Amino acid sequence: MSYRFLYHLRSVHIVPISAVSVYFLFTSSARERHVSHLDAPPNRKWVEGRTVAAANSQDKENLKIAASGKSLPSGTSDHDNKAWFEHDDDAAWRSFSSKFSEIGSSIASIEWSNIGDKVTDLIVPGWAQALPGYIRKLQGELEMAPGSLAQEVWNESEDPYVNPEIERTATVQIGDSLSDEEIAFQQVRKIHTARALARYLGIPESEIDPRDVPTIAMCGSGGGLRALVAGTGSYLSAHEAHLFDCVTYTAGVSGSCWLQSLYYSSLSRQSHQTIIDHLKKRINIHIAFPPPALRLLTQAPTDKFLLSGLIEKAKGDPKADFGFVDVYGLLLAARLLVPRGELEIDPTDLKLSNQRRFINDGTHPLPLYTMVRHEVSKKVSDEDHNNKQSWFSWWEISPYYLWCEEFGAGIPTWSLGRQFKNGVSLPRESGYHLPEMRIPQLFGIWGSAFCATLAHYYKEVRPVLQGIVGFGTIDALLTEHNENLVKLHPIDAASIPNFALGLENQLSTSCPADISKTSHLRLMDAGMSNNLPIYPLLRPGRDVDIIIAFDASADIKKENWLSVANHYAQERGIRGWPAGIGWPQANHLREKLERDVEAAAPQDSTLPTSTADDQRGIQPANPGSDLGYCTIWLGSSSASATRIPPSFDWSTLTSFDSDSGLAVIYFPLLPNPRVPGVDPDKSDFMSTWNFVYTPEEIDKVTALARANFEEGREQTRDCVRSVYERKKRARLEVEERESREAWRRRLRGGGDLFR
Repeated sequence: MSYRFLYHLRSVHIVPISAVSVYFLFTSSARERHVSHLDAPPNRKWVEGRTVAAANSQDKENLKIAASGKSLPSGTSDHDNKAWFEHDDDAAWRSFSSKFSEIGSSIASIEWSNIGDKVTDLIVPGWAQALPGYIRKLQGELEMAPGSLAQEVWNESEDPYVNPEIERTATVQIGDSLSDEEIAFQQVRKIHTARALARYLGIPESEIDPRDVPTIAMCGSGGGLRALVAGTGSYLSAHEAHLFDCVTYTAGVSGSCWLQSLYYSSLSRQSHQTIIDHLKKRINIHIAFPPPALRLLTQAPTDKFLLSGLIEKAKGDPKADFGFVDVYGLLLAARLLVPRGELEIDPTDLKLSNQRRFINDGTHPLPLYTMVRHEVSKKVSDEDHNNKQSWFSWWEISPYYLWCEEFGAGIPTWSLGRQFKNGVSLPRESGYHLPEMRIPQLFGIWGSAFCATLAHYYKEVRPVLQGIVGFGTIDALLTEHNENLVKLHPIDAASIPNFALGLENQLSTSCPADISKTSHLRLMDAGMSNNLPIYPLLRPGRDVDIIIAFDASADIKKENWLSVANHYAQERGIRGWPAGIGWPQANHLREKLERDVEAAAPQDSTLPTSTADDQRGIQPANPGSDLGYCTIWLGSSSASATRIPPSFDWSTLTSFDSDSGLAVIYFPLLPNPRVPGVDPDKSDFMSTWNFVYTPEEIDKVTALARANFEEGREQTRDCVRSVYERKKRARLEVEERESREAWRRRLRGGGDLFR
């Protein structure tokens, strides 16, 4: 997402006290932890407390006492602790719990009664007066005492009935091929998209051959809650037009990843309108406003639902860092994954691999979530200009697999969060593996734009500083040292165990040499590299014919994310990519765009670096004209992109048939006179850093997204029809040639009368 944060620096809500409290209560234990799990068995939900099989009556009584913040009765045993966790984890958790208590006590020990009532009421808000009680309850739940939340979560981490994946050993899949599960999905999804295409194009279903059905991918940009809300409106319109049912893949960055998670959850019932209704009830309060946030963290059933992932990480992964991204994900999940009413929550929504229940039969598209890793290295020599000092490597994760292009390797999604060595996951001393990492932690990673580099931050504050005395000198100095600024992150990204540990000389040659010796990897918001998730959709084997991109990025024309994707496609020699797409650039901006493209592109040292002539390909088709609400480019294998005007007669298109290029349909979130008073660049509430949307503001943003879709609704249908007819003609031509060849072979078998 964009890094425009100045507007919300004016607001105390950017880091409210609940976020600070939770962060500092946890962060002191960042050196020692382990993981556990949270999911209840299938069809079981947490309602009014724990799972049905949680504990005996005494444990339940102890749980109530601990939750109240009181001390447990004397003589209550913790079964010598050894029955609950391994020896090494015991020390880690004791350190965590001790430091938590020390820091928490500074808040929990506050006695407002010692201050005069009138003074307290005057200067201290009511929620702040209740803060010590919340903290005491939270402390009680996180201490490994009998009946406590932490103890229950850790016990369940070794229950195969609750977490079936802990009995399975995972291996690293090395290679670029798709997983067997995804290939099987493609086959069953084609049956559904063939039926949907017939409805979308108004063609009898009996006339549709599944081999002619285009593979359509739909993607949403980053942009925080703006991208989430606008993307939901765009996807709803696509659904109502019967276009969404024709889609095989969806992909997201940042807020669009949150959107996908909500769609593939029990909350939405796979309805984008239901998501809009849910957001109206949940994001009208800041994600970190103390009273609701702390209440959700200290009351059943939401305390377990939200905190389990952090408890698992704190105890299960001693070498992992705990940071602000983890707390951020926790607070996002409290707003987005918890329904209004908060009593009935479905723990199956907390595992990404559980989304398979919505896609295994091909009923819905396969969602792709994106992250990046910032790789920093040194040049071999000053003369070696092609050896980058820093770049972003792309990571994708679906309900089936986590995969990194740079590594050329991946692991099953259900094994994310456990440690690996030499290509095999490592079990705990109990013999069980760690359960799967939770979605709240992924929420934080997907949306962690605040983990930007110092160069990104300076880019945002630079316009404000231009008026100060001596700006020229400061600017020249910082620009001179930009190579150092792009390597530094003021806020650390989240860490996950490195599945490539020990795989020296077994991964792709584009992989950093020392990656096999690193225990953990830091991942962050993919918007650092490209705010549109185009790259995963170009992966070989997915064979995407049409990409429909909804772009709710900030500074949408200036950032020009489509143009950044050009360099990626050129380096990899992707056949049929519409070279030159993107927002038209003024002549004085083109050199800067080339530099930005080079810096943001994923690194692959095995591929040739583009020459200066090749870089001309980043110039947009028809550079003299601006883009509208819907722009379509058609690629070919022999020329740059063809930009299709809105009034184009698709029946006259013939060159595209033979070249078999990729079609890109682009919907930028632009102001529309049909929705007055809403401007993504000028309306303050549409800032990337705004975390509060009223129901009225949600209506405005979704109305804008839907109005823009209507502008290109028929253009999109015409493009899909054209690609379908092209594929059909190509298939029929091949079949006709094969039929003639077979006829000739039969004749030759009995003597060729024509020779």
